[in-house]
Amino acid sequence: MYIGRFAPSPTGPLHAGSLVAALASWLDARHHEGHWRVRMEDVDTPRCVAGTDEIILKQLAECGLCPNSEVLYQSTRGAAYQQALESLVAKGWAYPCGCSRKEIEDVQGQRHSASVYPGTCRESLRGKPARAWRMNVQKVITDLAMPTPWTWQDRWLGKQQQDVASEVGDFVLKRADGLWAYQLAVVVDDAFQGVTHVVRGADLADNTPRQMLLQQALGLPLPIYTHTPLVMGADGEKLSKQNGAQAIDLSSPMAALNAAAKVLGLPAFQGTCEQALSHWAGLEIWGR
Repeated sequence: MYIGRFAPSPTGPLHAGSLVAALASWLDARHHEGHWRVRMEDVDTPRCVAGTDEIILKQLAECGLCPNSEVLYQSTRGAAYQQALESLVAKGWAYPCGCSRKEIEDVQGQRHSASVYPGTCRESLRGKPARAWRMNVQKVITDLAMPTPWTWQDRWLGKQQQDVASEVGDFVLKRADGLWAYQLAVVVDDAFQGVTHVVRGADLADNTPRQMLLQQALGLPLPIYTHTPLVMGADGEKLSKQNGAQAIDLSSPMAALNAAAKVLGLPAFQGTCEQALSHWAGLEIWGR
């Protein structure tokens, strides 16, 4: 059975961009007569705002986007993430890291941008206390005889590829502040919830090969991925909570849904939210 999901972070209300992702994932699940689940990705507790989860669920409900099962909260899933990490450590596929962000940037000669971890602690902490836990990417690739670069077929973007070892490096599984990293949590929870199809915004496309690598390492099934277009602001940047994107205006939920549908290439609809959703779910989009 098809199982999809929408996984917002409760750091602020849904904005126009996040509604596009929610609508796309709901429609795909309904089109395939499957289940649609909602997961609150609240592992980054310092950034989460109390009560925002209820606001998000209310926004979804007012647009007719209701999950088929109880909402899962990542903040309750620490034991499962720990078990996954321990299984990777036991195989030599994860290791402790004592490097600070500044030390990594100093080695790379970069500031204010993502740096490929140089593997300083891969063999030894060299007397440093452990701060974070990282994936030993190349060892996983070698031990599992995985092709490099890794390629996959995105249902919207088409064929994609990435050399995780050289382009990303040994990514973090557990952060220095003790919080679980997004990559590990999302993989463990997608498997736990039986997710077969992931439909989300294109800004997350470059996370996919890391997650596929983790799925291979943990012996988990690989979902089918679809990355939908982003909503851009007047400044040319994607809408996000970090750059002050406004909450969706639900004085007219149908207007909000029509705006989201337009981004997905769907025709405008006059009627109720329920009628619009039923109509759009029957259309053939992104080659489904």
